[in-house]
Amino acid sequence: MSFWSYLDSQRGQLLTDAFQHVSAVFQCMVIATALGVLIGVVSYRSSWGGNLAILSTASMLTIPSLAAIGLLIPVVGLGVAPTVITLTLYGLLPVVRNTVVGLRGVDPALVDAAKGIGMSRTARMLRVELPLAWPPILTGIRVSTQMLMGIAAIAAYASGPGLGNEIFRGIASLGSANALHQVLAGTIGIVILALLFDAAYILLGRLTIPRGIRV
Repeated sequence: MSFWSYLDSQRGQLLTDAFQHVSAVFQCMVIATALGVLIGVVSYRSSWGGNLAILSTASMLTIPSLAAIGLLIPVVGLGVAPTVITLTLYGLLPVVRNTVVGLRGVDPALVDAAKGIGMSRTARMLRVELPLAWPPILTGIRVSTQMLMGIAAIAAYASGPGLGNEIFRGIASLGSANALHQVLAGTIGIVILALLFDAAYILLGRLTIPRGIRV
């Protein structure tokens, strides 16, 4: 059986795995973005606080993803739970780091001007600081998403969702007729999904970042 014939015969399963892969990454990125921005907002004003936040989230990346999932299995079981926890924790660092860097890079004169016209601290954050820091924050989200697209494939080790199942099935049956097709299908699918995600972020940036800030 050729590779194209394999894709045609397994189209339904591959589309299901692709949807689950996208869904897992998207939901985990939403959680990681919310937590990462919150951590950045709380910690960026303090030099040690911001550095501690970045160091703490960076320490997660020193743990191999397969080991992280393996350690979670006895605690939360197999399936979606270890996948969501692992992906969320791995997605924090770029968002936290870029939020801290972006907020620290906002011109203090603009913040003082907003304060001078009577804006509260919350209003200044929501209407002045975060919008100006949005370009680097969005870059952090893009980096995190690309990382998680690959890491999500490891979730198949814990019976998690996604195209990693196709890759693991191929590896487990090496030597069989369709083993290489399975690995290729899963890998190429993840690459295509990552490119589509990145294109969506580029479009989001064009829609949400004013032209003057982009330049």
